[in-house]
Amino acid sequence: MARKTIGIALSGGGARGFAHIGVLKALEDHSISIDFISGTSAGSFVGAAMASGMTVAELTAVAKKIGWLNMTSLSYSPRAILSNAPMGKFIRQHFPVQRFEDLSLPLSLVACDLETGEEVILKDHGDIAFAVRASCAVPGVFLPLTDENGRHLVDGGVTSPMPAKHVRRMGADIVIAVDLMACGAAFRGLPKTLAGAFFQSAMMMLRTASKNQHYRADVVIEPQIAHLRPDEIRKMDEFIELGERAALEQIDKIKELAEA
Repeated sequence: MARKTIGIALSGGGARGFAHIGVLKALEDHSISIDFISGTSAGSFVGAAMASGMTVAELTAVAKKIGWLNMTSLSYSPRAILSNAPMGKFIRQHFPVQRFEDLSLPLSLVACDLETGEEVILKDHGDIAFAVRASCAVPGVFLPLTDENGRHLVDGGVTSPMPAKHVRRMGADIVIAVDLMACGAAFRGLPKTLAGAFFQSAMMMLRTASKNQHYRADVVIEPQIAHLRPDEIRKMDEFIELGERAALEQIDKIKELAEA
């Protein structure tokens, strides 16, 4: 009997995306192979790295080089504060392959058409760095990316913060979802500014939207990272450890599903 295929959906979450590495480490340590990957925002970066053939050890080593200065720069545009062009350069320097056609595993990344609000799935062909940047382009923070069809693409979390349905559509028999927003944010109190209120409300809506996609997955992994902010890059090791811990709690269930 053929082995059941396993797909993994990686949510967005800024620096919380480091927790995805911990999840992948737990799966790798228990010889659980991934056949399909879908990612949104931060999940697109980790997913693309994995699909390009990097081991968890190699991904961890690359992650240690990540900082705000080599991921972002000022945009000098009224449309956004920052550009993530440096992220593209970083990907081209450190990922083993540069195009979807050369990936080791099937990958789909989620972006959003800023004009129409429609979901845009980037897969099968094209530049990986462009796709990851588009999926990570938080509206108002990062400049949108214009694709070959003239669409202005922004963060996939606008439409699909948890891309579990895309993994299923790719053909996975078993879908593992890693939700980095489900735990909430214990570090926040009552917002004291308009910007703070807007940001907190947006995060609450994303968390709700992400949770509403849990039913599409067979296993949902929710790292307990509520006390860590999405901008705390320096806490990478803690994110990875908590991601691994959360995945280990679900290992037996994943093995049971794979062997059923």
